[in-house]
Amino acid sequence: MYHQPVLKNRRTLLERAEKFISDIYFTDSNLRGRLFGDSYPLESINSSLSSKRIPFTDAVQQNFVPYKVGETFGPTWWTCWFKVTLTIPESWRGKEVHLLWESDGEAMVWRDEQPVQGLTKEGEKTSYILTECLKDEDPHSVTLYVELACNGLFGAGQGSMIAAPDPSRKYSVQKAELVVFNRDVRELLTDFEMLVDIVKHLGEGEQRGYQALFTVNEMVNLCDPANPSSFTKAHSLAHKFFNQHNGQSQHTIHAMGHCHIDSAWLWPYEETIRKCGRSWVTVIRLMEKNPEFVFTCSQAQQFQWVKSWYPGLFSQIQHYVKKGQFIPVGGTWVEMDGNLPSGESMVRQFLEGQRFFNQEFGIYCKEFWLPDTFGYSAQLPQIMQGSGISCFLTQKLSWNLVNTFPHNTFFWEGLDGSQVLTHFPPGNSYEMKGKVEELVNSVKNNKDKGRANHSAALFGFGDGGGGPTQLMVDRLQRVQDTDGLPKVQMSSPDRLFSELHADSALLCTWVGELFLELHNGTYTTQAQIKCGNRQCETLLHDIEVASSLALWRDNAFQYPLKQLQELWRLLLLNQFHDVIPGSCIEMVVEDALRYYQDIRRVGARLLQDACRSLGSKEQKADSNAVFNSLPWERHEVIQLQDGTGLALVRVPSVGVAGVKDTQPVTPVSVTVQANGTVLIENGILQTIVNKDGSLASLHLVKANREAISDGCNGNQFVMFDDVPLYWDAWDVMDYHLQTRKPVLEVVEPVRVVASGGLRGSVSFKLRISDKSTITQEIVLDAMCPYIKFNTQVEWAESHKFLKVEFPVQVRNPNATYEIQFGHVQRPTHRNTSWDWARFEVWGHKWADLSEHSFGVALLNDCKYGYSVHKNTMTLSLLRAPKAPDANADMGTHHFTYAIMPHTGSFQDASVIQCAYNLNCPLRPFQCSADSVPWSAFSVNTPAVVLETIKQAEDRKGALLVRLYESHGSSVNTTLYTTLPVREAWHCDLLERLDLTKPLQVTAAGIPLNFCPFQIVSLLLVL
Repeated sequence: MYHQPVLKNRRTLLERAEKFISDIYFTDSNLRGRLFGDSYPLESINSSLSSKRIPFTDAVQQNFVPYKVGETFGPTWWTCWFKVTLTIPESWRGKEVHLLWESDGEAMVWRDEQPVQGLTKEGEKTSYILTECLKDEDPHSVTLYVELACNGLFGAGQGSMIAAPDPSRKYSVQKAELVVFNRDVRELLTDFEMLVDIVKHLGEGEQRGYQALFTVNEMVNLCDPANPSSFTKAHSLAHKFFNQHNGQSQHTIHAMGHCHIDSAWLWPYEETIRKCGRSWVTVIRLMEKNPEFVFTCSQAQQFQWVKSWYPGLFSQIQHYVKKGQFIPVGGTWVEMDGNLPSGESMVRQFLEGQRFFNQEFGIYCKEFWLPDTFGYSAQLPQIMQGSGISCFLTQKLSWNLVNTFPHNTFFWEGLDGSQVLTHFPPGNSYEMKGKVEELVNSVKNNKDKGRANHSAALFGFGDGGGGPTQLMVDRLQRVQDTDGLPKVQMSSPDRLFSELHADSALLCTWVGELFLELHNGTYTTQAQIKCGNRQCETLLHDIEVASSLALWRDNAFQYPLKQLQELWRLLLLNQFHDVIPGSCIEMVVEDALRYYQDIRRVGARLLQDACRSLGSKEQKADSNAVFNSLPWERHEVIQLQDGTGLALVRVPSVGVAGVKDTQPVTPVSVTVQANGTVLIENGILQTIVNKDGSLASLHLVKANREAISDGCNGNQFVMFDDVPLYWDAWDVMDYHLQTRKPVLEVVEPVRVVASGGLRGSVSFKLRISDKSTITQEIVLDAMCPYIKFNTQVEWAESHKFLKVEFPVQVRNPNATYEIQFGHVQRPTHRNTSWDWARFEVWGHKWADLSEHSFGVALLNDCKYGYSVHKNTMTLSLLRAPKAPDANADMGTHHFTYAIMPHTGSFQDASVIQCAYNLNCPLRPFQCSADSVPWSAFSVNTPAVVLETIKQAEDRKGALLVRLYESHGSSVNTTLYTTLPVREAWHCDLLERLDLTKPLQVTAAGIPLNFCPFQIVSLLLVL
């Protein structure tokens, strides 16, 4: 260092270096001001505006008119295509030449009819490289097309990012010109930036920080921005600093390029397709220049979109997958919500995703990749293991509002004991930028110091796409092994998890669900989406079961394999982690509801076709019959298809029966009492309904046990103020519980609708406000152990939360909630911060609060939000957030819930089966009058549920059946079938045979063994 030593003040020297590379201050004389050299105008720029997203071949046929930089166009969600003609000056020979393009939309550059580069100012991509060194033989005159989406990286929120989109926003191109790019300036700027950040983030207590400070100060002394020949000496100083190496014990960061793209969120599905194209083609450009660069990419659906819309780009992706640079991860169709999809839906996420990746790339993913969903079911480890996956990466629990999760690297143990090696990147982000602060925090935040010395850093713009930049790659390259910082290596998930596994002896184990202490409102927001999900899951289940049986009953029947795959993929798409939770804009909601309607419309026809094949083919189909898709006999009241009334039917397990005119052992009686209340009873239950529709009493007759707490009413509707801190559609805060207000205003008091016999029911109407009402029919059927509440709500509220409460005479410190393929217990008290963070929890078809010998279950047909505090069971019904959808949940809602008091445990009382019955209606169809009841499958223990029957993926003459143990017990059982099964094999969730596990097929059935909550998949060869 040749300058005479001077007093070195840390603040002044640091700020001197910062100003030397500032893009705001002193750009006339600092280094940043020299990043670009000469500029040159474009020869011409013409534009064509389209209201739709059209392919390139259509776009170039449009009428283009002259465009002047700065002119506005739009509105939001439209597309403006630009035809750009340019001529590079001859005098720029030997220079690196860029098209500089700055706009407030998302752009894609097309050249020679192919996408070549994404340009997004928010994603720090504002130039397209025309040539890195202009040669005489290079084309000097070029025509490009730029496709510009009228939306930003995060949509078009009006006033804030998550606000509803501004539909009339206008967009413009602020800069479009040719420039000389000074690569040597860019390289030196990166040196300066990294050293300045080392000074700032190692702090005053670290000698290494002062070494960086003195180095960067000397670089400023040496560097004359007007004289590029001075750059070499400054760069050499930086190089010397960066190449002072670490010791062997230093933490290693595995850097991986990543571009988390929400399949829909603040933009519609269709725009996501273009986000994928823009982001991934940019990644390919990086791979061409950086052979060590690695990029991880999840969601088979997005690959499928790119394959359809950008086949040339998809071929390039396949090439780089083979080279090991472009790495498909996750193994699922989309990055789904981790709470709300059913167990079978989660299986299909992996089945569709892994099969796609294998078919297109010849690989199966080894790691599950779900960085941004709102909690993780306790059954996920088993589902992962069954899908060929043993590792898991996420980071969302770093968002916990109350408690800090205690680990970054650990073994996660699921409900059945399955374990997966799990990693939360300690940088607490899936969109790092390769900066020093992120590297320092990755070491500082690591909660498993001494147990795990490797971690991941996922870098690249995310959520709205964008992905990594060359600058990010350059930053990380500078500090691969720099004393004072962790080691950094470009890596892959496989390499990371291999390192973690090799040194896993001291890792801790977390047992059970990974509950996110935030975004609890997503269990309830956008109720129509949640209803569509539950109903379509049920419909697809029933189509598959009926079609599987029809294959055996009718030789002419064709299993609708292709149609079912299409319907399943639509359903799986809507389970994306910003769609089924309801945290998306109105356009996405409309798309999602349309997809559910498509599933219902096509699915109804497929189910009808299958049921028709289940009846007798030889004789006229002129009698009513019902199909039962569930694996137990059902004895219940149905509405006849021809509208002639009700019937009590008995239908065998997974089978068919004609409708016979049978009478219940005890008919339902309905009595209006002197005080205006109504007494309804069916020999199992007796209830008294108040004039306002609340339950004064709910009595379990044979046990002589009252379910409703003394002095309280069941079926009490309550309203809460629901104003979160920021994340409107996502969050309900604990303080909302302090604003409880019962709904008390009666519009129409209780009146009798059905007077007894097979069904007794009453209806009433309440006013929530001057804008909203509740109309409900309370129904008790003969032979039914639960009371149904068929509910219609006209909902026009703002930031309110509607729930229904049942205070019950049960005491237990824990309540039980159904999850995928099982159930979990959660506290009913608030002893610790971990307990009260669960003030609002999720569950599926039922929740139960039981003490020894008695309990009460709360069932539902499309709700997911629950709360059980002390002895009050609460079901969450409707929210009214205003962002990102200003009209979220407004309108008419129909749903059913039920209350079921019982003796014994919920397992022994058949709560699980009753919840299935409520959700899976008996399916009516026409058959011949002499049809006899028949059953295809049954299981001889109620603990085991036969969940799925479908045609095997790759074998026409075989069925896939899936069962699970639902009680939490080890059990031996037998699967009975009347189908002509020749062979039976165990297989995994991807339907790959386990040839080491043949099963014995006997006349008495197929014997099976289960551990608690175990999922078993079988391939039955007919």
